Amino acid sequence: MIAVLVINATMFVVEFVAGLLSQSTGLTADSLDMLADAGVYGISLYAIGRAITIKQRAAFYSGVVQIALGLGVLAEVVRKLMVGSEPMSGVILIVAGIALVANSICVLLLAKHRNGEVHLQASWIFTTNDVIANAGVMLSGFFVWLLDSRYPDLIVGLVISLIVIRGGVRIVRRANRAGKVIQ
Repeated sequence: MIAVLVINATMFVVEFVAGLLSQSTGLTADSLDMLADAGVYGISLYAIGRAITIKQRAAFYSGVVQIALGLGVLAEVVRKLMVGSEPMSGVILIVAGIALVANSICVLLLAKHRNGEVHLQASWIFTTNDVIANAGVMLSGFFVWLLDSRYPDLIVGLVISLIVIRGGVRIVRRANRAGKVIQ
């Protein structure tokens, strides 16, 4: 779990800087998703060996943070739609490819936890969402280049924000169900 935390924290920085420099909503969105995941992994590490109610709360707050970041990305998509952007396809393709490899490693590391306790299930859900998002960002980089348009990047940023929000809602629901079982 520590390795997954380090990978996500590192990729947050790499993707965030690259997203800003390349004006890519997709990379910026994916970087914030990496930040949320790093937070989830940190909370999951904290919850290990603690009471079930703490694990349930850890999962719940992880989901809430994920939803908030997803809404932030959605706002960024709307902002760039209104003010414009010129995403750089080459940077998008390279950095998203690196992120895809990083998240694929994380999926392999977390596979044994996918049916574990709720805070570990949260980690699994977030990581599988990341692989999908990375592939989408790579695809957007290709279409930004092919069409010479910013819209593929904006569309992928929008889709990632919805995936992030959906993942957060799933975790909040599972955490609430786990909390009801405890009571």
